[in-house]
Amino acid sequence: MSERRYWNEEFETILGSERMREIQLERLRERVAQMFAHAPYFRRRMEERGVQGPADIKAVEDWPAALPPFTKADYRDLMEECDNDVYRFLDETLPVELSELVCMAATSGTTGDPQPYPLTRVDIDELWGEYLQRGRWRMGVRPGDRLVHAFALSMFLAGVPPLQTSRDDGTMQIPVGAEGGVARILKTARFFGGNVLSCTPSLAEHMIERAPEILGEPISSLGIRILMCGGEPGAGIPEVRQRLESAYGAKLYDAGAGFGVSCDHPEYQGMHWIADDLSLYELIDPHTQEPIPLADGAEGEAVFTTLIGGGFGWTRLTLGDIHQVTVSPCPCGATGFRYRIVGRVDDMLKVKGVIVYPAAIDSVVSGFIPRVTGEFRIALDEPPPRVVPPLKLRVERGEQTPESAIPELEAEILRTMKERLKVTPEIEWLDPNVLERSAHKTRFIEIKNK
Repeated sequence: MSERRYWNEEFETILGSERMREIQLERLRERVAQMFAHAPYFRRRMEERGVQGPADIKAVEDWPAALPPFTKADYRDLMEECDNDVYRFLDETLPVELSELVCMAATSGTTGDPQPYPLTRVDIDELWGEYLQRGRWRMGVRPGDRLVHAFALSMFLAGVPPLQTSRDDGTMQIPVGAEGGVARILKTARFFGGNVLSCTPSLAEHMIERAPEILGEPISSLGIRILMCGGEPGAGIPEVRQRLESAYGAKLYDAGAGFGVSCDHPEYQGMHWIADDLSLYELIDPHTQEPIPLADGAEGEAVFTTLIGGGFGWTRLTLGDIHQVTVSPCPCGATGFRYRIVGRVDDMLKVKGVIVYPAAIDSVVSGFIPRVTGEFRIALDEPPPRVVPPLKLRVERGEQTPESAIPELEAEILRTMKERLKVTPEIEWLDPNVLERSAHKTRFIEIKNK
């Protein structure tokens, strides 16, 4: 059993095939029928486009024309119409009865009110749980492994729900949670002999710094063999990957922003989409909302429609992530097209007409570790995207970098920024460990007076 390539060979071997397209169409029609029966909001939106029922969806390709994307603005407008009553909102949008919900998770809510992720038993086991098992299997997690669960447990989708699923590969779950803090995570991992670590890449980086102080030994002493990271783009940045894998002595895998997981190819290939039977994946132009065909190099905002379950209920939902897609075969040989996270729509910066994402700046800054700590912030006078030049960065120098070395280091960073990102920022230098570290997602943008 442990030698097979995929957790679910029935479906993972036919990803992207004509047979899979037939399965998607069948499930999409069932979903449309559920929405006509239980989700008045989406039924109205489909009827406005001339869709009277499942029979009007002749092919999967008809779906973008049948229903507009559901954006953050749509969410806010509908919540306002529902007097901010979350259950009225869910009753308008879910394809199942509210009585089927057994768990409530949410986004972090750092940029506004948290967005609910309601879950039915089917969502937890056959949608979310199935995806997790497929992803973990591709990462090399096997029966007998001990998984230190260090994502935030409080309300986060990546927190308690993975612990509730009845899908089981024989892995021991050690749910310490990010809320416990770095010291507790490190000591728990050592005490219970965890050999798989699941957390954000920024937390994994922070634990490299803290391990000698807390454990009296480097992070590699824990014996972690697999790093499962997600929640932010760091695991896909070459410089971050090299640092994490070298420090831990582990293989780093990237997951999330949909139903994807990276492969074991030595060079990062993006995340394989491993859930054609569980969710439809689309790209749209973030400004016009027009569909973008999936092809090598295609770039746009990712849109998702879940095909089973009901509470999760992603219905042409946009999460705000900009993806770049590769559909040609991966050199690793595994199934599933691939996508990379370019940035977030909310974080897109325009500097004299040049589009820059914080993830790209992170990639440049991380390339200068240990001369810098890797921590930085983007200081804005007003909310993005427009930035009045110059783009202002606050960057920490490394522990062993004297102030006398700053001018040369700054010149190198600015030169690299100009070559790779086509912008020349203004840098404010900070001492090491001045910027707050987060056990959750790192917020790179700081807006004046906010």
